[in-house]
Amino acid sequence: MAPRQDVSEERKGQILEAAISVFSRLGFHRARMEDVALESGLAKGTLYLYYRSKDELIGALVERIFRWGRRDLNGALAGEGSASERLVELSRWMSKEVERLSILLPVWFEFYAVAARSETVKPFVKRYFEEYREALTSIVREGTERGEFREVDAGEVAVTIISLFEGVTLLWAFDPDVLPVGEQMEASMRMLIEGLRMER
Repeated sequence: MAPRQDVSEERKGQILEAAISVFSRLGFHRARMEDVALESGLAKGTLYLYYRSKDELIGALVERIFRWGRRDLNGALAGEGSASERLVELSRWMSKEVERLSILLPVWFEFYAVAARSETVKPFVKRYFEEYREALTSIVREGTERGEFREVDAGEVAVTIISLFEGVTLLWAFDPDVLPVGEQMEASMRMLIEGLRMER
């Protein structure tokens, strides 16, 4: 007798895709588990077999999106070239990702509010940004060691880069016609790099 196929991961993916659609449309607060069950085509009882509460579902969704982000970010930062070239390339990659995943922006912004009050979600967000900061710190430190950048606190620069990306994304979400995300992210990164090269 052939072993029974494990469909749990496939089912979880189905639920999380439905959750993205529901949370983007209704927001975290208005969305109910019943809405996710309906969107996924599953019975409500089946949904609860995989996720016992809305907070647990949100935590799983955060983890999945951040897992995608970590994978893609590591790939972008592992490229060849100088630190400046890699940071500029990262800004281009980041703007493409923002545009590609624009349907997730309402969900993404709500993550911050949820993370501030949910002990289930907060660890995922903190871990993601810590890994993000460490990867950028490494690039900036490498640029300093090679004489490309002046002596700076690489960790502070990393936080500045993250703030730059997050801020441009937020402004673009409000008015994409006035603020082209790709051009603005690259222009902002180039200005930052010029400051890193500047003599004291």
